[in-house]
Amino acid sequence: MGKVTGFIEFKRDKQPYRLVGERLGDWKQQMLPWPRDLLQRQGARCMDCGIPFCHQGCPLGNLIPDWNDLVYRNKWGEAIERLHATNNFPEFTGTLCPAPCEGSCVLGINNDPVTIKAIELAIADHAFDAGSLKPELPQVRTGKKVAVVGSGPAGLAAAQQLNRAGHWVTVLERDDRIGGLLRYGIPEFKMEKWVLDRRLELMRKEGIDFQVKANVGTNVDVTDLTREFDAILLAGGATIPRDLKIPGRELEGIRFAMEYLTLQNRRGEGDVIPDEEFITAKGKRVVIIGGGDTGADCLGTVHRQGAISVHQFELLPRPPDERAPDNPWPQWPNVFRTSAAHEEGGIREYAVSTTRFSGENGRVKRLHAHRVEMVREGGRLDFKPIPGTEFEMEVNLVLLAMGFLGPDPRGPIEQLGLRLTERGNVWRDQNWMTSVRGVFTAGDMQRGQSLIVWAIAEGRSAARGVDLYLMGRSDLPAPL
Repeated sequence: MGKVTGFIEFKRDKQPYRLVGERLGDWKQQMLPWPRDLLQRQGARCMDCGIPFCHQGCPLGNLIPDWNDLVYRNKWGEAIERLHATNNFPEFTGTLCPAPCEGSCVLGINNDPVTIKAIELAIADHAFDAGSLKPELPQVRTGKKVAVVGSGPAGLAAAQQLNRAGHWVTVLERDDRIGGLLRYGIPEFKMEKWVLDRRLELMRKEGIDFQVKANVGTNVDVTDLTREFDAILLAGGATIPRDLKIPGRELEGIRFAMEYLTLQNRRGEGDVIPDEEFITAKGKRVVIIGGGDTGADCLGTVHRQGAISVHQFELLPRPPDERAPDNPWPQWPNVFRTSAAHEEGGIREYAVSTTRFSGENGRVKRLHAHRVEMVREGGRLDFKPIPGTEFEMEVNLVLLAMGFLGPDPRGPIEQLGLRLTERGNVWRDQNWMTSVRGVFTAGDMQRGQSLIVWAIAEGRSAARGVDLYLMGRSDLPAPL
């Protein structure tokens, strides 16, 4: 724990951000670092709660009270050791995770929870800045070769764990750069890409081989992999976006969120993208359909590109400001939140269903919608239109940010004949092996769209399954 009376003496402070007017003028990180003394005071709020439910709230099982106490006591070197014991990439989760651990904090029952996420990020940054993070090379190589398909957080976590177990690991990425959604799905203002590159450089020095433009099932034959490698781990993510199949969907100017975000991130990486191929919000009236994190990422990007106006529509009703009676602690609090992108502008509207688009000369010009009410009939959730609430609005760019359905069934799934679940995800057994012996899976590919912290946890657990398969035993931890 931190200070015995810390949770009584100190209030939770807000994460500091750059001023809106300043950050809208560039693509740099929107968050500011905490002053160290203030962060140590936040760590002091971690109370002697007896049963730390934050462990249960975090899929990685992070030892949160331990490193909160170490930060409070200014023992940063020990803190990063304790943090890395459960989390390969705290600089990613400390930036991008929505912090389910804070939703389960015991202090959060009747007070503001402990500032866990910010302390996690500070521990990682302190370790990198101090130069204390060195490549962790295995003492012995097993001679076994493992191919990890996909370089998102699940694939990277699995690769690092398997490499530390002594196996030779090759990570195959279909894109031209390593990182998956960390590279092309997360806007620069949420995580600058040098943060990703810094970690990847460590992993290269540890002996992991990264191969780009290696699209398994297309220009890389999956049967060749089965012959060349002793095991394969599929971590290709959930890449099929949820579409909005309504009249007018075919009009130009209606694009998937990930298409939009990827092109901007590519420009951020220095790629030359012709204007006719680039999707920009500059000088346009924009509607984002979808109220989740991806929608907020689009919102922040739209602001920086110079849109005239932007509306964000969500089908669900507005969440309450505080926990509802059917959403008790320690469940994830389904409450109204305002992200940094929302603070920058735009209009959020809830309980809106888009019914059709109309346009001129093949381009979208208007969006037609109505308000809905959420009802339950026979145990099923449904959205019924409210009579007299129909409306339409001018729009030049529509971004569909409604989530993902699951993995692409083509490629290795089809070629290996992998068994799928009822939801279309890759089936796996308790050891993370698919229906094909020697082929494993982890992350959104088998779980469906989820959080970065789940992806890392599954990558770590799947790595243990692969190690157990190859060696008959494993000393690797398995959080799940």
